[in-house]
Amino acid sequence: MERAYYVTTPIYYISGEPHVGHAYTTIVADVLARTARTFRPTFFLTGTDEHGQKVANAAAAAGKTPQQWCDELVPRWKALFAEYEIEYDDFIRTTEARHVEKVQRVFELLREHGDVYLGKYEGWYCVDDETFWLESKLVDGRCPTCGREVQWISEDDWFFRLSAYRDRLLAHFERHPHWVRPRSVYNEMMSILVEGLDDLSISRTNLEWGIPIAGGGVIYVWLDALLNYITAIGWSEDEARFHALWPAQTQLVGKEIARFHTLIWPAILWALGEAAPELVFAHGWITVDGQKMSKSLGNAVDPFALARRFGPGSMRYFLLREAPFGGDFSYSEEKIAQRHNSELANDLGNLLQRTLSMLQRYRDGMVPSTPASSEFAERFAPLPGKVRAQIFELRFREALESVWELVTALNRAVDERKPWVLHKEGRAGELDATLYDLCEGLRWLAVLLHPVMPERMSEMWRQLGSPGSLHEDWTLALVWGKLAPKTRTSPGAPLFPKIELEAQP
Repeated sequence: MERAYYVTTPIYYISGEPHVGHAYTTIVADVLARTARTFRPTFFLTGTDEHGQKVANAAAAAGKTPQQWCDELVPRWKALFAEYEIEYDDFIRTTEARHVEKVQRVFELLREHGDVYLGKYEGWYCVDDETFWLESKLVDGRCPTCGREVQWISEDDWFFRLSAYRDRLLAHFERHPHWVRPRSVYNEMMSILVEGLDDLSISRTNLEWGIPIAGGGVIYVWLDALLNYITAIGWSEDEARFHALWPAQTQLVGKEIARFHTLIWPAILWALGEAAPELVFAHGWITVDGQKMSKSLGNAVDPFALARRFGPGSMRYFLLREAPFGGDFSYSEEKIAQRHNSELANDLGNLLQRTLSMLQRYRDGMVPSTPASSEFAERFAPLPGKVRAQIFELRFREALESVWELVTALNRAVDERKPWVLHKEGRAGELDATLYDLCEGLRWLAVLLHPVMPERMSEMWRQLGSPGSLHEDWTLALVWGKLAPKTRTSPGAPLFPKIELEAQP
């Protein structure tokens, strides 16, 4: 079996309702997976992280057991992903038996190999981030990540010999300078490595909500969570399937959890005799008034309301187009509406409507014959390869800018060639060539933008009357002139109706 393109999101900590930041990461994974599926086997994993103190506390505050709490919240996450047109291949929950059994197997293997030992942990712990901190890392006595108070913990725990893997990690970072991106995160992780690594406490004695360890205690939620990427794909159970997928090509995480995924995760994998992932990309935050959007800060935006207000396609487009992937960026409804109205409604939606309207008026809604030559054929021949490369380099903003070069060129052709004048003057050949170019260009746009806006581009495909599938390999689908003459178009409602924002008082 050919090894598939394997892309993962972090599994989402289920201590409350999902917000648009969770949709953001998962949309990115969906765009990668949809693009990959057009030319190779693909597997896209997401899911929920359900153990730990924070979940236990949230459940207790709601008067529920942790399992009840998780069972009631998981459908909200699945509904969110459905709302945003996300098609994952598997959704793993860390409370599922298929995960729990393998995590316990990992712990026993690490203990047998001497990578795990019993010791005493004394130090500071942030419940909100489920993270242990050295006193030297605290900021004004608080968690350096979320700014909350930390608590002192003293207990007998199992430790993973992370320090033993420091030299191998350093060598791996030096040999693979692009395996952690963006560069700012790579540099930050290298600084930690140079400073030195302490062994990692991987169990909790005074906690019941977690995967139990024989002899007492539970496995630290972060070890439990990291292992989902291999427990979901057959590790230690279906070797053929596992090795067809692992190592993952792309693991997407938020920058606040980069340390777990780029220092602890590869060390655990090596301890198990497995390879590190090929790329860990730690993206930035969606901010509100300069602060990270999060449930705990109370500034999270309801992602369901946004999808209803602007449409899931427009939201997907905005999140990928607004800023280079990797950096922080701020959100506002004004910004979303501006992009929707200017780029989607005016540039793209209006182009489709004008083209199909002229086709109805001048050619009874039928695509005319293919022109002998087209200025677009040679000019845009490299576009599919360029866009695909930019997507897999996670340069989504640049990919959309590249696609918009075709949108702009098609709109310019309408303005410059003036099909209404060609019709009036009886220049039928030129009119046919212009209308064909516009229809063929729109067909290309439907294919190129389908991973970004799947439902809206499927509707555009339907209106264009295009036969075949939007999932065809781009090298086969995107050949200029492939649109068959006499294809019957079916104009419909505007793809992107204008959005009017209420005036602020």
